[in-house]
Amino acid sequence: MPEPLVSCIVPCFNGERYLEECLRSILGQTHPRLEVLVIDDGSTDNSARIAERYGSDVRYHHQENRGPGGACNRGLALATGEFFAFLEQDDLWLPDKISRQLAEFASTPALEFCVSHIQNFWIPELEADARLYRDRAVMQPVPGYVIQTLMARRTVFDSVGRFDETLPFTFATEWFLRAREKNAVGVLISDTLARRRLHHDNFSRRHRSASHDQFLQVVKASLDRRRRTGPD
Repeated sequence: MPEPLVSCIVPCFNGERYLEECLRSILGQTHPRLEVLVIDDGSTDNSARIAERYGSDVRYHHQENRGPGGACNRGLALATGEFFAFLEQDDLWLPDKISRQLAEFASTPALEFCVSHIQNFWIPELEADARLYRDRAVMQPVPGYVIQTLMARRTVFDSVGRFDETLPFTFATEWFLRAREKNAVGVLISDTLARRRLHHDNFSRRHRSASHDQFLQVVKASLDRRRRTGPD
């Protein structure tokens, strides 16, 4: 049996500082069959030039700004793989991320999506913060119900739907809640397979209050839908 093709979707907006590291962590995967798509969501920096350096190893697509959910949805529309995985422009995968998750799908044919644990790391310029939080929960691996750890079968997006583009901060959270409501078969594995970079310009750091309010909004909407449809 041939190795499955995994489409790796990178939503990007003005990501020139970290995009190259992100792409290297994808192209350095131990799994051999990858389709890498950078969806440039209206960048005004050198993101395009960085992506295009990789030639045929990376498919670059530009669009007018639609937000991260819109960029991921464009990737879904363009991807040709049997499986989809996602990585934000400033984050990293460990080298066996794809292989480890594919092993889960191989062992459980009914599995529709898989997530892993994720661990934060600080940029050198924020070393003081890194020392301050070194022994706190924020620096420990945590369950990663985020796009950076998600691998999903193509078919699960037919039943659950795509990402909600009206939710720039919580589009992934809303998708996972919807997947639960649709009884999609998922698994959280104990491995830490992704690293999330903490820096001055993290989207959630710059919009902390709005992100929190949107999180409460999507959780309430999910609970309301479940109450209307009755118990699982």
